[in-house]
Amino acid sequence: MKKITFLFCAICLINLSAYSQILKPVTWSYAAKKTSATTATVFIKATVDQGWHLYSQFVKDGGPVKTTFTFPSSGTYSLVGRTTEPKAVTKYESTFKMDVSYFEKSVVFQQKIKLKGKTAAVKGSVEFMVCDDKQCLPPEQVDFSIPVK
Repeated sequence: MKKITFLFCAICLINLSAYSQILKPVTWSYAAKKTSATTATVFIKATVDQGWHLYSQFVKDGGPVKTTFTFPSSGTYSLVGRTTEPKAVTKYESTFKMDVSYFEKSVVFQQKIKLKGKTAAVKGSVEFMVCDDKQCLPPEQVDFSIPVK
């Protein structure tokens, strides 16, 4: 009897795990382009699955977690200005009871840098949050390293 109960529980657990899935609705990709001998632009692209949206860097307090880029100081480059983004969609979201700005499908963020040598590796991280019409996922942080040649 114990064996039958154990077997039944094992089958139920296997069945449950087959239906669970880890949601990863954002894929990140990176590139860099030299604009002169001493400057470059880093491109950080988010590809967002259908039905999901990624929040802007400029969301007011009290709303969702905004997209934030962090670049530790480096001896091979320095940042020029802030990370830029294209115009976002802005709509009222009842979940947050406020207007929020977000991106759907894809967005390319850009960061200009000044090179201190011929090459550099731009290292950093992006923290972001995504939602669809039914749920929001917890904020996530992704590290990156982008070679500039």
